[in-house]
Amino acid sequence: MDGGARHETRTDKPREPRRRRITDENGRRMPAWEIVLRYLLLVAVLALMIGPFLWQLSTALKGPHENIFSSPPKFLPSDPTVHNFERVADTIPVWDYALNSLKVAAANVVTNCVGAALAGYALARLRYRGRKAATIVFILAMLVPVEGIIIAQFTTMRELGLNNTLIGVLLPGCVSALNVLLMRNAFLNVPYEIEEAAFVDGANVWQRFLRIALPAVKGTLAVVAIFAFMGAWDDFLWPLIVLSDPDRFTLTIGLNYLHGTFANDERLVAAGTVIAVLPLIILFACLQRYFFRGVGEGAVKG
Repeated sequence: MDGGARHETRTDKPREPRRRRITDENGRRMPAWEIVLRYLLLVAVLALMIGPFLWQLSTALKGPHENIFSSPPKFLPSDPTVHNFERVADTIPVWDYALNSLKVAAANVVTNCVGAALAGYALARLRYRGRKAATIVFILAMLVPVEGIIIAQFTTMRELGLNNTLIGVLLPGCVSALNVLLMRNAFLNVPYEIEEAAFVDGANVWQRFLRIALPAVKGTLAVVAIFAFMGAWDDFLWPLIVLSDPDRFTLTIGLNYLHGTFANDERLVAAGTVIAVLPLIILFACLQRYFFRGVGEGAVKG
């Protein structure tokens, strides 16, 4: 009886919760000061990355009677309003410019995803003479600055009769060398044994590409889509050179007119900036799961 009682007492005694250990990449327990330092660095980087956008958003929401140059600066608006966004639409045809940008960006996503996937698969899987030389050409293409070839691009578009067209804006960036290399690395990470088994079963190269290789690199395709959309949406220099008709202007050029005409109205400029950045935030929020998966697929192995 006494032994049973002692045994019952021991089992009813609650266990103390185990403290969770924080370790580094080598499994070593991190001291408290190092943990605090890392979190402080993360907070500092976060403030540097999203701080300017939050300040622009705060400025865009401030009313006309609120001082945006107060000292010390006041971050939260005392009387938030969306009137500045309405004024942007009344000042310039911002939605027409946004539609033009959306057309170019959507077409750029399609051409980059299709072209980069095909080229990346050819560089990673197919066997032919000159494959390594072709890979080196794509790497060298990344080293050439855009400003060094922009005159040649403009001359080419003029000879093709594509000046002052959205196709002329799209064509030079329809397939990016960076995206091709990302897809190549992603395809290299797909095990060869899977494709070899499909080849034994009689699958041709298109079937292996569409049914085996491509579904395995969906994450990298999301990365390519995000990069392509951001590059086309944010591009300013090339549309400014190739476009001359205001009806075909993209959003970045239209906002430039907003800066030039209303340079002293910081609220209006901030509202236009928020309108331009908002689609990028929505796109990344929708594809962030695939984006981080794609970084692991194609951005590690070279």
